[in-house]
Amino acid sequence: MQKTSIPSEKEALSRAEALCSRRECCISEIREKLTLWQQPAEVQQRIIDRLLAEGFIDEQRFCKAYALDKLRYNHWGRIKIDQMLRLLGCSSTHRREALDQLPDDEYMAILTRLAQTKLPTIKARNDYERKGKLMRFLTGKGFEMDLIREVADVDED
Repeated sequence: MQKTSIPSEKEALSRAEALCSRRECCISEIREKLTLWQQPAEVQQRIIDRLLAEGFIDEQRFCKAYALDKLRYNHWGRIKIDQMLRLLGCSSTHRREALDQLPDDEYMAILTRLAQTKLPTIKARNDYERKGKLMRFLTGKGFEMDLIREVADVDED
């Protein structure tokens, strides 16, 4: 069995820089990695401060990239994206900016497409039940109820 050693502060910094170079990361993700690498709290803070100073970590940039990716690839709505960013420890200002920059036309197109593809697969006894199941599905994806009602009413016609 191979013995794993605790990386030095310099090696941990290098690993964290490499991780941040590959993709956008937030402070909580880096802190989690540093904890996994068994770095003491004061070392973690020094590394995070350095990554912030050198531009490897930028919470605003992370929030914007995260929000756009979750909309485009996971088809999440603003509510779910906001909840996940909150769980990652992002500030409310950065979360709001990221959600505001989501393109409204693309947002509605994704919501409409989700509704149109889901509706034929829903098994229900009547239209009322079908509409309720569609609304629950779209709510679970994190879309706002007023937009869901718009899309559900259009699909009913």
